Amino acid sequence: MLEIRNLVVDHGELRAIWDVSLDVEAGERVGLLGANGAGKSTTLGAILGIYKASGGHIRYKSAEIANREAVQNVEAGIALVPEGRQLFPEMKVRENLEMGAYPRSARGKVAENLDRIFDLFPILREKQNQNANELSGGQQQMVAIGRALMSSPQLLLLDEPFLGVAPVIIEEVMAALNRLADQGVTFLLVEQNIHRAMEFVERAYVIENGRTVLAGSKQQLLGDPEFSNKFLGLD
Repeated sequence: MLEIRNLVVDHGELRAIWDVSLDVEAGERVGLLGANGAGKSTTLGAILGIYKASGGHIRYKSAEIANREAVQNVEAGIALVPEGRQLFPEMKVRENLEMGAYPRSARGKVAENLDRIFDLFPILREKQNQNANELSGGQQQMVAIGRALMSSPQLLLLDEPFLGVAPVIIEEVMAALNRLADQGVTFLLVEQNIHRAMEFVERAYVIENGRTVLAGSKQQLLGDPEFSNKFLGLD
């Protein structure tokens, strides 16, 4: 479904990504791991079209999408849950969710997708008429995930979805993500908390200083001394 080869991304004169390569097959749950500042969020932004690629290739369903407009990528089935949630705090929960239905392909399925989200996160149905800034951090994360789901994505990019979320809510969010995976949604998860990420993903790539340095199945990485020594201490 997704193929990245030798991706290079610059932020002005600063090179954020030097050489990232990865693959995600349809239906997989893949992690993109590494320390803060390694280039994980920039990689997701390049996939969606927020950041322009200075080199390399990004292919989605065999089509080259590097430097394609973000709206085209969302229409094609890619959605991002950004780090920090980035909600509209003084808009109601329902309005925040509806903002995710801006692609033409999603406008006829607003009611259907709202029901799907309220089924995944029942608390949002109860709080749909409250402002987003009145919710807890975990509930706001549910809104951010729900907003991405309003476009009916096939590939969901998750950027630090458990950051600032209480452990009891993390379990609820994790259960919802597993339900979505069972429904056929493909995931690329960026996470600094390696232990938490490994509870969800099947395979993972590790990037360091903008380069892919390790890759393998969960079992392979957990059994790799280099991975264990370097990364299992990260929280």
